[in-house]
Amino acid sequence: MRKYISEFIGTFVLVLVGCGVAVVTGGEIVATSLAFGLVIVAMAYSIGNVSGCHINPAVSLSMFLTKQMSLKEFGCYVASQFLGAIAATGVLSLLFRSGDVLGANGFGEGTLAYNAGIAILVEVLLTFIFVLVILGVTSKKENGHVVGIVIGLTLVLVHLLGIRFTGTSVNPARSFGPALIQGGEALKQVWVFILAPLAGSGLASLVYTYILKGKK
Repeated sequence: MRKYISEFIGTFVLVLVGCGVAVVTGGEIVATSLAFGLVIVAMAYSIGNVSGCHINPAVSLSMFLTKQMSLKEFGCYVASQFLGAIAATGVLSLLFRSGDVLGANGFGEGTLAYNAGIAILVEVLLTFIFVLVILGVTSKKENGHVVGIVIGLTLVLVHLLGIRFTGTSVNPARSFGPALIQGGEALKQVWVFILAPLAGSGLASLVYTYILKGKK
């Protein structure tokens, strides 16, 4: 149970701070990228020893596919992450006194992802990079003291590229919370930000298992 509570807390903080900064800065690229990345660093060194600090269904999927967690654990992790994201978005709607702009991901007019295809491609590629780094850096015990920093900086990196395309999801829970409460177009488009990160995670897991890890 401690693992699941930790995942709830971690995802809550990620969405509260990351999406919160995105809203108050108007989606300023550097500030928003740093906000999401620094939350990962902070959470990695606070809850990482309890749950591994996935706080992202795409990360949990990669751990399941690489046989580092059971199906039951995977389901409970994902449920905790989605609940944390929804709770955080609810708090943001109270803080901003509005449910209209809460940092939801999207594509189309006003973004560089002019259609769903481009949005899917961007999210698959960015999630692939993010998850591949996670699988690689966590595979060696000697990396333990720098894991949080490496993963956090990688999240900053993918945000720097992705924000103007989709707002950068790479995390189905992070996308679902704001979309659920904002509703409208954000909710209609959220399927992209659930399926594409999971696809990117699956691809990264395959590459890691059969190429980088050298499984035969």
